[in-house]
Formats: sequence, C-alpha cells, structure tokens
Amino acid sequence: MLRIAVQSKGRLFEDTINLLTEADIKVSATKRTLLVQASNFPLEVLYLRDDDIPQCVASGVADLGVVGENEFVERGEDADVIARLGFSKCRLSLAIPKEIDYPGLEWFNGKKIATSYPNILRQFMQKNGIQTDIHVINGSVEISPGIGLANGIFDIVSSGSTLVSNNLREVEVVMQSEALLIGNKDMDEEKKKTLQEMLFRFEAVRNAEDKKYVRMNAPKAKLQEIVDVLPGLKSPTIIPLADEDWCSVHTVLDQKRFWEIIGKLKELGAQGILVTPIEKMIL
Repeated sequence: MLRIAVQSKGRLFEDTINLLTEADIKVSATKRTLLVQASNFPLEVLYLRDDDIPQCVASGVADLGVVGENEFVERGEDADVIARLGFSKCRLSLAIPKEIDYPGLEWFNGKKIATSYPNILRQFMQKNGIQTDIHVINGSVEISPGIGLANGIFDIVSSGSTLVSNNLREVEVVMQSEALLIGNKDMDEEKKKTLQEMLFRFEAVRNAEDKKYVRMNAPKAKLQEIVDVLPGLKSPTIIPLADEDWCSVHTVLDQKRFWEIIGKLKELGAQGILVTPIEKMIL
C-alpha cells in the first residue's frame, strides 16, 4: 500500500483532497487523524506540516508527498519530483517598503532581509554577488520592516494583498512555485505499479480541466467551414440526422476560446448547441 504525506491544513490541503476526490480516491478529510486509509484504493494519507513532508518522503516514512515547490527546494531533501500538479501556485519574491526608490538588486547590499526561506535566498544572493544579512523568522515575515526588524523581506506572494496591507511592494521575483508530487527513491515495484494507476487518474482529471463537450446541429452546406473553426483534440465526430441537409457535430472546446468559437459557429448556422462539463478525459 502506498503512503502519501499531505499538508494537514490550508490551501494545499484543500487542493490535494479535491484532486484525490476527483480521481475517485475516497479519503476522509473530516476527522483529521494523523493517518487515514482510502476506502477504495490502496493508499493511506499521512497528515503533516508542510515543512516536514520533504524529509518524511526522503527518509521513507512516506512513499509520496504533495508539497509546495518552495518548501521542497528550501529543504533540499533527496527525493524524486514525480509530477508537477499545477495548483497552489505562488512565487517567492523580495519586497521592500513601498516609499523606497528601488534602483535594482544592488539595493540589498548590506541590508537585513527577513525570511522563512534562508537557503533559497542565500543561493540567489550569492549567485548575484549581493552581500546581505539574512534574518530567519517563522510566520508574519511581512511585518518585519514596519517594526524595524529588517529592511526588506523574502516571502511567498500569491495575490500581493498582504504586501499592500503592510505598505510593501514586490521588487524581485526569485522563483515560481506550485504543488509537486514527490516520491521516495526506493519504492518497490508493487508500489510503483499503484503509483502509475494513481498518476493515470490524476492525468485524466487534469486533461478535463477547463474543457467543455459541445454538441450541435450543423447544416451540411457549411460543415467544412464549421469543422475548420473547431480546435478539437482530433477530428470532430459527425453524425447523420433524419434531415439529410443537417448533421450533428460533437467536439471538445477549451474554456479560454469557448465564447469566441461559439460565436463563429452561430454565424455559420449551427443550431441547438449543447454544452456539457467534462469530469475526466483520457487521451
């Protein structure tokens, strides 16, 4: 049986549980006990603090872990990156009081920076030849300049609202981060087989994201023009109708261009357009 370490609370916890649910892996997320077994898949979930997950996976306490890329890089543990999961995206950035005129990275020479990610920051500054005094702090990093503890901060940024509320502004993006699925380097073959089944399900869920299944009635006289504007996965499905002058066209559309394409289809005479959300898609 596979054991996966998952953050015990927060957005990463919610996104991970949602992914497992969409992959039809049923795990109780309400009791919040330390270790929970899935009811319909050979998987047990170990709930941990996010900064404990890399070491837990590297040491073999868990076979897999879902962790932010920022934490994985900061900890530097010896584990494999199995997949990028595409959610819980953020960035690690340098920020300073908004009233300061920022000339460039050299401004940080000789300055004190508060952070919870000293290793990433140290490597970045060394790479750029900048000498800084790194002050390690856990939690509420953004208040450090306001209370005179540091000249600037290095921290996670999502929307940027926390920076604004503390009169800070983002001046340098050091790295982008998203959720990673990491794995122990010494998994046995049986566990690897279970992992592949889980990855197959995850991929089916991700393939369906922002996709719509579209069916429409189309005049045969305009069929080729309609097919030409459909950016489907492959050729659309064409089904004859009782009226010989019409046919039914089935395809998959990406949400990003959905309304643009629907408008073109209507101009070409498509009627009875039916749109259905896609739960999973296997390519």
